[in-house]
Amino acid sequence: MTARNAAAWWRERGVIPSILVAAISSGYGVVLLVATQYIGALLAADPYVGGTQTLAMVTSILSSLLIGVAMFSAGIVTTNTFSAIVAGRAREIALQRVLGSSARRQRSVVSMLGLRVGALGGAVGAVVGAAVAAAAVSLLPRLVGLPAVELRWLDVSLLAPPVAVVLTTWAAAHIGSRRVLTVSPMQALGGSVEASTEQISARRGRHAVAIALLVIGSLGIAGGIVVGLSSPVGVVLAFFGGLVSFVGIALAAPLVMPPLLRLAGATAGASAPGRLAVQNYRRYPERSSRAAVGITIGVTLVTMFVVGAESTRAVLTATGGGTLPPEMAATLDTFTITMVSLVAVTGIVAGVGVANLLALSVAERRAELGLLRTLGLSARGVSRMISWEALHVTAAGVVSGLALGTFYGWAGAQSLLGSVRVDITDTSPVSTFVWPAVPPVPLLLIVVATVVVTTLASVAPTRSGFRVTPVEAIRASV
Repeated sequence: MTARNAAAWWRERGVIPSILVAAISSGYGVVLLVATQYIGALLAADPYVGGTQTLAMVTSILSSLLIGVAMFSAGIVTTNTFSAIVAGRAREIALQRVLGSSARRQRSVVSMLGLRVGALGGAVGAVVGAAVAAAAVSLLPRLVGLPAVELRWLDVSLLAPPVAVVLTTWAAAHIGSRRVLTVSPMQALGGSVEASTEQISARRGRHAVAIALLVIGSLGIAGGIVVGLSSPVGVVLAFFGGLVSFVGIALAAPLVMPPLLRLAGATAGASAPGRLAVQNYRRYPERSSRAAVGITIGVTLVTMFVVGAESTRAVLTATGGGTLPPEMAATLDTFTITMVSLVAVTGIVAGVGVANLLALSVAERRAELGLLRTLGLSARGVSRMISWEALHVTAAGVVSGLALGTFYGWAGAQSLLGSVRVDITDTSPVSTFVWPAVPPVPLLLIVVATVVVTTLASVAPTRSGFRVTPVEAIRASV
């Protein structure tokens, strides 16, 4: 990878979508901070719940956790994107290595690109987010009749999201470019550094780390649920347990996702494009797993908050002896709608990431697709093959996301509210345990929305694959 002219770095393939991810994440963080302050001020002014410090603590914890979730999801999406960028530029990397550039120098170029992406995206997102938040706070009292509240706009905490985005994107680019260190010039001249099934199976150290993280994270979640029966602070332990376990899942994705992809591949039938799609992610599971994890992130996050909201209602209803006061029900509905709407933005981040990964995948495989055309596969057949791959990846991501989101959402609600009483005047200790509450209609809407988003995301890559000609294979071999 060359150090391009400073004025042209943003033209690198995959960079503009990465800037968009950084901007959305930064703006989301700013809006979320303002929204949490606004909700906290509304709750403090409410005569029914304003006198409790527990609710203020819960609101503060949720704000911090939501921002952490946003940065975490953006970090994984960006890491996957830069991994794909490096994998697709093997020839360029090889040329620089042959000319004397070291692998560490090439990696530093990618890291600097990540820093620029984070800085630009973080700054733009912060400005836009602050403007959107100011407009919303000004208009909401007039549109829905909410009381006007005073907020602190000159708050240092509003700088946290853009700073976190810069650091996260920089780190993600550095992590995503780690494969450069292990590729020799002769190996890279082949055009791709995607790991095969055999190479992935040989990564015993990485698999051991993934299993360890899964075990530690699961123990953290379980511990958070237990602590949550006596204090809302349990959600902090459950939150970090969830992050650690999801990192383990992301690391193990090339092993975990292929079985789900093969199961989804059974729907492809006996058609040549369908069989080729199945073989593609069998041969290079890492490439397909990256896109599947991107979908899993979005579905997990939205499902987590939908199930978490329903489980919250279940916990509070059980604590209240089977009924929920109308005032608290109305407050909970408002809070749920606001938070689910905000967290849906992370689904957009994941959608942008998936579209970027699909586009990079097609660009990386132009020689391979051209070879298929040379062997007799029609342009429509290539297009259908890419469509089948997108469908299989969507199915695997949706299934895993629904399962993880349901578990994480329930664990969050249980660890946060297992010790909170509905009647704030009652100070006696309470421990409430409920099983996950799963709302079918919202989950169905999540599935439909995910299919729509991934279908739209695959339109451009499918068209690009349709335009690949047999000449591409000849050109790539020269």
